[in-house]
Amino acid sequence: MSFRIALSGINAAASDLSVIGNNIANANTTGFKASRSEFADFFPVTAYGLSQNGIGSGVRVAQVAQQFDQGTVSFTNNALDLALSGEGFFTLSDGGSTVYSRSGAFGTDANGYVVNAANQRLQVYPPLASGSFDSSRLADLQLSTADSAPAATTRIGAVLNLPASATAPANAPFSATDPTTFTRVVPTTVYDALGAAHSANLYFIKGANPGEWTMQTQIDGVDVGTAQTLQFDGTGALTSPAGGNITLPAHSPANGAVPMALTLDLGGSTQYGESFGLNSLTQDGYTTGRMSGLEIGEDGVVSARFTNGQSRTLGQIALAAFANPQGLQQLGDASWGETYASGSVVRGVANSAQFGLIQSGALESSNVDLTEQLVNMITAQRSFQANAQMISTQDQITQTVINLR
Repeated sequence: MSFRIALSGINAAASDLSVIGNNIANANTTGFKASRSEFADFFPVTAYGLSQNGIGSGVRVAQVAQQFDQGTVSFTNNALDLALSGEGFFTLSDGGSTVYSRSGAFGTDANGYVVNAANQRLQVYPPLASGSFDSSRLADLQLSTADSAPAATTRIGAVLNLPASATAPANAPFSATDPTTFTRVVPTTVYDALGAAHSANLYFIKGANPGEWTMQTQIDGVDVGTAQTLQFDGTGALTSPAGGNITLPAHSPANGAVPMALTLDLGGSTQYGESFGLNSLTQDGYTTGRMSGLEIGEDGVVSARFTNGQSRTLGQIALAAFANPQGLQQLGDASWGETYASGSVVRGVANSAQFGLIQSGALESSNVDLTEQLVNMITAQRSFQANAQMISTQDQITQTVINLR
């Protein structure tokens, strides 16, 4: 009996050393969670209960419990490196099956899908046209490789001050090539439906009557409609056109793009003092754009930035939580699978309810404490040696009994 008891102790100590060795080996594995050996004793039980003089029958490994405490967050220069600060797991698709991980070292494959080193695809909630996300289904996160579509300019907004002291130009009629026929010009750039840029000029011409101006719009040197009359009152406020809005006739670009329908918004413009001032000048069109960057917020919303100044939402990273994370099945590659013991998966997003924050450009390191593991290793080694010594002692006792004559 003593041999078997000591042997169970040796086996338990060897298992403990294996667990410790695995922890130490993965001290630098991103997203790795350390394990701990937990032991239970053997005790013989008969149908009639236990004797007060009963002796235990040894020890066994009750379970190898995973420790899901937070690892240290280390910062990197890669926007696709993601660290979870708090509860939750990244949701990944492994060839169609769903797995979970705390390792956020992601990159892209040849098709633009965001994957880890095991080629498992990061899952997101796809965006909806309303600006929210479809939390009823998961989708692979794929970085857009297509250009951002252009948008034609439909509105030019200008807030300016025209000098009240200005006099009518020396010459008439208006000619864009003759500066003596206009008072001031405001240049800007507009875009057609194909994303091509066009030069637009707003010419302001002081009229003969007090507070009266005319404005002529040209695109690529071509007049767009006729001159428009602007009227200011004695306080310098713009009274005509009403609201400062001027609708121009459609302009057809030479490149075959659909005609441009422009509205000029001069609301807020004034006629004060002796100097010209341009307070703001905006237009709502833009050209085509290529993806130039990626932004991932603390809430897991993934947005692509384009060279035309636009952004596009690609999805919101889906997180998962479990009632008993220690019940998850280890699958390797710092990933886990759902089991009956773990409980059903609870899905959600970062920075909500029971889920932590997502940090872009960072990775969660292994939570292995090397100092603690080395101390545990010494303890397990002592246990192994003590049980081995027990076998040696029992052998000596057995030899003594055999040698009795």
